[in-house]
Amino acid sequence: MEFKLLHLYHDIMDLYGDKGNIKTLEYRLNKRNINFVYETCGIGETKNFSDYDLIFMGGGADLEQKILAGDLLSKKTQIKNAMDKGVNFLLVCGGYQLFGSHYINAKGEKIDGLDLLPYHTERPNANVRCIGNIIINAKLGEKEYEVIGFENHSGQTILDNDKYFGKVISGNGNTFNSSVEGYMDEQVVGTYIHGSLLPKNPLLADFIIKRALSVKNPYIILNELDDTMENMAREQIKSQINSSK
Repeated sequence: MEFKLLHLYHDIMDLYGDKGNIKTLEYRLNKRNINFVYETCGIGETKNFSDYDLIFMGGGADLEQKILAGDLLSKKTQIKNAMDKGVNFLLVCGGYQLFGSHYINAKGEKIDGLDLLPYHTERPNANVRCIGNIIINAKLGEKEYEVIGFENHSGQTILDNDKYFGKVISGNGNTFNSSVEGYMDEQVVGTYIHGSLLPKNPLLADFIIKRALSVKNPYIILNELDDTMENMAREQIKSQINSSK
């Protein structure tokens, strides 16, 4: 069995060390003897997006988003086809924003997004940021799980429905003092959580792996890994966050 991941704009959309998410997926797949195939797609490059189990896009500042926006729009049909065929997506920060309808930056400039997911983003004030540690309660299948990480964004994302990633326990979320964070549906996890996201949240990593693989292998069962160290780190981080309130 293999797991194929495509990393969109790996060279310019990695503002907060988002490659740590890929390293975590690779580690957890290798532990289960599942072959990990990693490929990239940058500006001017083409891929058959439907060939992959997971497509990942990380974060970048306004400048990087403006640079790649036109190229991303040129790939819309292929990305939409991949979605229609069940390919999964993990989108962080700028990647999350650009899959919505549009992003209005601090200068009032409108950057068109792919308009494949039901939300848009605005940046009303360049000097104000949602920044700091964050904890949300996410429902991963039948399990509720506290996802922890770090948010750092000025963009305010407004959902057109109630398909949020999780309810905010501590931190801001999609907007200043929001009650919800991110976007999630049957194929997509979109979030502002960095840190990186997946090293701190092993159950989420496995949730993403299983959902992606189950498109072609609906009865797949992942054997459990020993996450003692990861969970100890999680408890330490949560303790520090709670003590700083």
